[in-house]
Amino acid sequence: MRQTSTFDGWQKSQSRDADKQRVWSDSAAARKVAEILAFAGIGVNGSQPWDIQVHDERFYNRVLGEASIGLGESYMDGWWDAQALDEFFTRFRRADLASKVHDLKTVLLILKTRVLNLQTMHRAKQVAQEHYDLGNQLYQAMLDRRMQYTCAYWKEATTLDEAQENKLRLICRKLRLAPGMTLLELGGGFGGLAHFAAKEYGCEVVSYNISREQVAFGRDLCQGLPVRFEQKDYREAAHETHRFDRVVSIGLCEHIGHKNYRQFMELTHDRLKEHGFFLLHTIGANESYSYTDPWINKYIFPNGLIPSMAQLTTAWEGLWVAEDWHNFGPDYDRTLTAWWKNFEQAWDRLRGIYGDRFYRMWKYYLMASAGSFRARKLQLWQVVLSKGDISSYTPVR
Repeated sequence: MRQTSTFDGWQKSQSRDADKQRVWSDSAAARKVAEILAFAGIGVNGSQPWDIQVHDERFYNRVLGEASIGLGESYMDGWWDAQALDEFFTRFRRADLASKVHDLKTVLLILKTRVLNLQTMHRAKQVAQEHYDLGNQLYQAMLDRRMQYTCAYWKEATTLDEAQENKLRLICRKLRLAPGMTLLELGGGFGGLAHFAAKEYGCEVVSYNISREQVAFGRDLCQGLPVRFEQKDYREAAHETHRFDRVVSIGLCEHIGHKNYRQFMELTHDRLKEHGFFLLHTIGANESYSYTDPWINKYIFPNGLIPSMAQLTTAWEGLWVAEDWHNFGPDYDRTLTAWWKNFEQAWDRLRGIYGDRFYRMWKYYLMASAGSFRARKLQLWQVVLSKGDISSYTPVR
């Protein structure tokens, strides 16, 4: 009995020492997180709208140990909040705080993206299944009446509907669409551009998209119009038997991947007739990467990648002449904010379908994205390309 008692006492002593060490470790972790956030002018449990309010002390070690994943998942779990989450991320991105915390998962992701092609035809289906096929009721609640899930153009617009119609008309004007023209669309979304080009400009449209839900929506939308939807990978457009007067890609390039940019540029070049135009609409990064943010990769856009200017120009070298390069990235901040307001207003009827953890995940996604554009870390580019066989091109704004 005495030996057992001694052993029990030793165990309790060790347990107390371990608890003390854990407390010190947690305290050190809290100080470290506060120190990192201070670089961006963000406080912990402070009074500014962008300060974080910590509800669970495990937050600190989780962020230091898991970086982006830990920050995002702990928010989804309700461990912390910020009154103005978009402003938190604006400051977070301006100060490049992500570079101050390194974790093994991110290192492995970077190595994986450099070695493997994460955007093969087989892998490309994942983002359709996990993001674009979440349910049209979600997107109908969040988006404008034309179901545009890309950046709106807010010039002289006061509502999301007006700004998205502005964007569609801007694209058509930049392409110089005219009745009777054929248009190949790679990555067709919910069919809004195909519908607009066919109805407003009298074009015949062929649209490629791997999302089952979006293609079904687009087919219903475009009934009676000269529009053909193909639920196929953009690469399968290489099998089209004829060339097109115009080619357009809106919001697809973010899913192509750096190992496939050249193939994409060759495909679009091959599918375009002489004296035609190709318009590329994409989010753009200020620096070249082979990977995306780990939390975004896991929960929002698996296998996605934002291209840089250098990556794009290298990919089209010898193929395309850039006739116009238009950046209206700040308009995406406003677009994302409008989407958030629509989503928030519709949440009571969406809650039973998606659940409260999804709500926090979706808010985190929209506000983190808005903050990245507000910090000017992300851009929105529309590039008009030709084969260099036209005499001149006048940019449209």
